[in-house]
Amino acid sequence: MKKLFIFTIITLLSASIAQSQEFRLGAKAGLNVASLGGDTFYGGLNTRVSFHIGGLVEIPLVGKFSLQPELLYSSQGSSFDYYNGTFVSFNGDVKLDYINVPVLAKFYIIEGLSAEAGPVFSVLVSAEEDEYNASEEATVRVDSKDNYKGFDAAFAIGASYRLNMGVFFSLRYNKGLLDVNDIDGYNGKNQNNVFQVSAGYSF
Repeated sequence: MKKLFIFTIITLLSASIAQSQEFRLGAKAGLNVASLGGDTFYGGLNTRVSFHIGGLVEIPLVGKFSLQPELLYSSQGSSFDYYNGTFVSFNGDVKLDYINVPVLAKFYIIEGLSAEAGPVFSVLVSAEEDEYNASEEATVRVDSKDNYKGFDAAFAIGASYRLNMGVFFSLRYNKGLLDVNDIDGYNGKNQNNVFQVSAGYSF
C-alpha cells in the first residue's frame, strides 16, 4: 500500500509539471562589474570589469512562479590603488574566479518580464593579485588562492525579459554575505559584490 501511495504521488506530480508552464534550458553570458566591499587593505578598492558565462534551467512551479538554478563561471574581485607611504604606488587587480550556483525564485510580472531573487553559492577556482616586485621595479601577478576562502555565498536580486523567439536579457546584483579573506593575522572583512548584465537564449 505504501509503495502504491508513493507511486501515485509521483505520477500526479509528474503530470502536474507536464501540464504547467514550459520547462526551459538555456545558456547565457555577460558583463560583470565586480568589487570587494568592506574594509580597505590597499590604498583604495575600485570596480573590476570582467565576465560570466554558463547555463540555466527554468522549472515551472505554481502560477506565475518558477525556479531557476544556474551554473556559471564568474570572474570577480576588484581593482585597487596601492601606496605604501614611501615610493611605491601602482594600480592592480584582485582576480577571483568562481563557479557560481544561483538558485533563483522567479515571478512573472507580465508575459516575458520576470523579477528574480535567491541565494548564490560559489566555489573559488582561482585567485591572483598584482604585487610590486622591487627587484624588477614592475608589477607582477601572483597566485593568491591561499589568501581567500574556498566557499562564498551571496544574495541575488534582479529582473529578466524574454522575447518570444527565446532570446532574453537580464540585470542582476549579487550582494556578498560572507568574508572572502583567509589571511593569517588580518582581521578585516571583505565581501564579493557583483553587478551583472547578461544576454542569453532558452528553449
